[in-house]
Amino acid sequence: MKEIYFAGGCFWGTEHFFKQIQGVISTQTGFANGRADIVGPTYEQVYTDLTGYAETVRVEYDDKQVDLTFLVRMFFAAIDPVSVNRQGHDEGTRYRTGVYYTDESEREQIKRVFEQEQEKYTEPLAVELLPLSSYYPADEYHQDYLDKHPDGYCHLPVSLFEWARKVSNTKADEKHPNCL
Repeated sequence: MKEIYFAGGCFWGTEHFFKQIQGVISTQTGFANGRADIVGPTYEQVYTDLTGYAETVRVEYDDKQVDLTFLVRMFFAAIDPVSVNRQGHDEGTRYRTGVYYTDESEREQIKRVFEQEQEKYTEPLAVELLPLSSYYPADEYHQDYLDKHPDGYCHLPVSLFEWARKVSNTKADEKHPNCL
């Protein structure tokens, strides 16, 4: 099993999106890459935008079923990559976008996807590509939120989740028609 961390705005939708993808074994909402002096931040602390943490989803995947390039492409299909500190109606540094890796050898592979994505935009990408410096799981209330509350708030369209369930590795670079 391998892991990668995605900050894609509100973590409820990002988590639910990745859960739909074949080969993803588990997901967990949490907070990543914040101030080193704040250990184990709470949702209430992160919500102030004073901690430097981003709402993030830990994605554990079976690399024999799905590869990292595919997952990063899927991530780009679910975000507005040129929006700074905002996804949908959610604003603040906690909603910034980023890909955080734990294995330095994966950086170049991820960077190639970033370069391909940049070719689609005139503005620079506003997506961080950094090693994971810290990660803390969110409380139970925020885990699997959209499974527990199917009508709960989400910045992503329901049709995006359906698309993620159906898409194959060869179609990941096709943007979902309802995507930002």
